[in-house]
Amino acid sequence: MNAVRWIGRGEALARLGVKTQTLYAYVSRGRIAARPDPSDPRRSLYAVQDIARLSGEPIDDDLSATPHMRASRAATRGEAEVCSSLTVIADGRLFYRGMDAAQLAETATLEDVARRLWDARAANPFAEVRPRVGAVPGGSIRARLFAALARRAEEDADPKARPVEALRVECARVLDEAVDAAAGPGPRLFLHQRLARSWKTPERDAHLIRRALVLAADNEMNAAVLATRAAADGGAAPAAAAFAGLLTLTGSGMMAELTQASDWIVAVRRQATDAARRAHAAGGLAGFGSADYPAGDPRAAALLASADLPPDLARAVQEGQTATGRPANFGLALAVVARRLELPRDAAGDLLLLGRLAGLLGHALDQVTNGSPVRARLRYVGPEPGAH
Repeated sequence: MNAVRWIGRGEALARLGVKTQTLYAYVSRGRIAARPDPSDPRRSLYAVQDIARLSGEPIDDDLSATPHMRASRAATRGEAEVCSSLTVIADGRLFYRGMDAAQLAETATLEDVARRLWDARAANPFAEVRPRVGAVPGGSIRARLFAALARRAEEDADPKARPVEALRVECARVLDEAVDAAAGPGPRLFLHQRLARSWKTPERDAHLIRRALVLAADNEMNAAVLATRAAADGGAAPAAAAFAGLLTLTGSGMMAELTQASDWIVAVRRQATDAARRAHAAGGLAGFGSADYPAGDPRAAALLASADLPPDLARAVQEGQTATGRPANFGLALAVVARRLELPRDAAGDLLLLGRLAGLLGHALDQVTNGSPVRARLRYVGPEPGAH
């Protein structure tokens, strides 16, 4: 094993591309080892391997490599590595900061999960939130949600550094206002209860909205997470960074599949067997199987198990699984629950966006306070400079 090699603060900052306070944060959280400089105990030295790991450089301790050489080596890998402490998929299960998401969904509210993802254990940031007077424009839930986030992104665009406690309260206000924009004014209930009230969902069924929001909060690395973290790394406020991620999610394959699954559920309720066969013959049913969960999506299983489905919806799930040979995924489960509750046409997607907003705000926070630099580089492959 190679001996640990050490470098000074100036070179550590240059290799990481961060400010001094971020370097100190890495050290305080144990992500970079540090020791006193033998030649000057007032100064510190930092472990090269830890810095290379965080910066995305090859861990070869090559101190002779120039910054240009290191950048070239990183660019040839063609990938971005992002460090996150929020969510991981392990053994076919989803964990939010070490807690099984399906187990959390049994009792937790979206506020509870937001606090976990935001690492807000000592104090409740939602206790500082007050209702905001003034509606946001937009005819649909999604239009009002985006208008609320755009407003917060503009209001929170302050270049001054803010302590993490203040940022958590800021995130709580963003999430609270987003749900208010979606649900409209009313009593200060839990977030899922406000949505249930706006959709006129019976109180006995409001737990399905709560479970859906909790299970939608995050799902490890994807383009929406990368967009959020890149924006936060560039200095965007949590609202702006999460908005970038949410817009990315809106145009993703996940949303397209969810829409197709919703359409299929509507069709299969009218003519179940024929609809399933036609859809499968046309290239497969949307909503079955998941690359992230080859053995089955635990979020879908947890949500469907609690839904008390009527026979036609239960048959739609079963026939789809039989036709494809794959279990239902989370998008299908959201679509089924939306139909079970007789929610508006786009409600399954709205539930996904509102739940995921809590997680994306967590990624923005994590990037600002704990994240490694996002080292995405552009490689030019166009015409030679000066070519006509």
